[in-house]
Amino acid sequence: MRKDLHPPYGPVVFRDKAAGFAFLTRSTAVSTATGGRTIEWEDGRTYPVVDVEVSSASHPFYTGTSRVMDTAGRVERFERRFGKR
Repeated sequence: MRKDLHPPYGPVVFRDKAAGFAFLTRSTAVSTATGGRTIEWEDGRTYPVVDVEVSSASHPFYTGTSRVMDTAGRVERFERRFGKR
């Protein structure tokens, strides 16, 4: 591989704050969006952390739970806006 062409690949902790779940893996993702934060992992080392909105611990497909959407409200709003035809 050519030098300075690829982003650095190293250990990163991905954290799902909504589910209280975190996992350590290797990635090219950087934690600059979170202010360059780090976290001390179970092995005593410090790793960069990237906060994610959805992980396998909070996604409805993996958890078996489904979210109830307000479809009736959306239909009524559509009918008010465009009328029944």
